[in-house]
Amino acid sequence: MKHLIGAHTFLRNGPSSAIEIAENLGFTAIQIFTKNNNQYFAKDLSEEEINNFKDKLKNSHIKFVVSHDSYLINLCSKDPQGLSKSRAAFIKELERCEQLGIPHLNFHPGAHGGMGEEDGLKLIAESLNYIHEKTKNFKVKSMLETTAGQGTALGYTFEQLRKIIDMVEDKDRMSVCIDTCHIFAAGYNIKDPKEYKKVIKEFDDIIGLERLQCIHMNDSKKECGSKIDRHEHIGKGFIGLEGFSNIMNDKKLERVPKILETPKGDDQKEDLENIKILLSLVNK
Repeated sequence: MKHLIGAHTFLRNGPSSAIEIAENLGFTAIQIFTKNNNQYFAKDLSEEEINNFKDKLKNSHIKFVVSHDSYLINLCSKDPQGLSKSRAAFIKELERCEQLGIPHLNFHPGAHGGMGEEDGLKLIAESLNYIHEKTKNFKVKSMLETTAGQGTALGYTFEQLRKIIDMVEDKDRMSVCIDTCHIFAAGYNIKDPKEYKKVIKEFDDIIGLERLQCIHMNDSKKECGSKIDRHEHIGKGFIGLEGFSNIMNDKKLERVPKILETPKGDDQKEDLENIKILLSLVNK
């Protein structure tokens, strides 16, 4: 099977513009924001925008699209007003994905802000239960992303993600994304081949590989266990080519779409270079 691979792709003028850009760059998998990621809300998508997106996607070589939610959303905010706003914004993000036919909304679980990890995890699950109740019959899944554990961010262990999923009532609505930089910074050594195998087995035992629907392919500017989230180009960071070779040659992960979130300019040429490096690691 050929790897589905691409990068987070910019919007120039509505969601369909990302499809044009990604198609020109030769991506087969992409991640997008469906709106400005530094705002809670945006004006509703027009029928024309929705149809343009679907038509362009249908006529492209792109086989997988995931949306990333706004960075402002925190589903375990200590502030009641912030929590209410985050939940409402997440519902709107799900609605946009549903309208566009995007199957997953990727999000960082949340930062507990001092309330404690267990209470934070419970609140994330409560938020998701509330959100799913408000979006019954939606096909789009809520995609938990692994985090580096920086500050009070939750989701930096597989066990924490499992706890959230266990407390979510509609488990069919849950999927997971591994971010390579994040798990490495959180202490999962995916660079060493033996340790890598242990990490993937641990993920499968705790969460289940069937829930893994996306991998963010990012090298790390910081050491394993640093808990500092800083993305680097493939092979230029502490994960190195060894770590990405482990992933690119893992038959268990061959079907999982792989998305870059590494630094780039407007033309995204850096993405092409990183993809070229990743594909060169595949054993012939």
